[in-house]
Amino acid sequence: MGKVFVRKLVIKTCHGVNDFEKRQPQRFEFSAEVGCDFYEAAKNDEISQTVNYSTVCKIMTAVATQNVFNLIETLACRCCEAILENFPQAEYAVVRVDKPQAPIKAKFKTVSCEVCLRREKVYLSLGSSMGDKKAYLDFAVKALNATRGIAVKKVSSYLETAPYGGVAKNTFLNACAEIETYLPPRALLGEIHRIEAEGERIRALRWDDRTLDIDIIFYGRQIICEDGLTVPHADYKNRAFVLGPLSEIAPDFICPACGEKILDLYKKLGADK
Repeated sequence: MGKVFVRKLVIKTCHGVNDFEKRQPQRFEFSAEVGCDFYEAAKNDEISQTVNYSTVCKIMTAVATQNVFNLIETLACRCCEAILENFPQAEYAVVRVDKPQAPIKAKFKTVSCEVCLRREKVYLSLGSSMGDKKAYLDFAVKALNATRGIAVKKVSSYLETAPYGGVAKNTFLNACAEIETYLPPRALLGEIHRIEAEGERIRALRWDDRTLDIDIIFYGRQIICEDGLTVPHADYKNRAFVLGPLSEIAPDFICPACGEKILDLYKKLGADK
């Protein structure tokens, strides 16, 4: 792992909550840190195999001068997203925006904000038990791939399974997908809920039949236990309709919570039944 830095790139542009800030350019300073493996670039002395800091400067300049935002938080986040989108080899990006001429009544050197976005490999479980089930799963895959910050890398075969949980009456069609995303877990969950709603999902009774269900099974190697978000998924090890499709696309993935491979968990689940 290496890092490429840009420090204190000066751009005069218009951003701020006040009307005059949107009309009168002022000084902003941009700094970036981009993490990538540039071993091959160093070995071959080849610029195309690393993160070109000149391009990073051009990206931040374009974002800063072609938009007008109220918040420097938005400005920093958009720069960070654009860097990751332009450099698929980058593992993460950190962008800091300084606003030394901010119109506040205080003695200060600068006000600033910093955002860090990291590319992560995420595994999702998809299911449908109502209507045209295949069409709903196809819609989910397409909608995920069309969402900014998400790229679908692999999709398992579709598997017909019995209902789980004792409430649903219909058979399910299930699959798993591997995605790459720089969206933080909560932001990803928000996009998933949006896609479920666009797929006519109605949240009435838990475990009931539904047109579309998308669960986050793994988010990189992270372990998350928050209100409304548990990763790894709390019940995935008991679900053949998750472990089966997941073992097809990620058999050697090791669960960060239990330390076992997906394929081994799937075999163990089958042996226990």
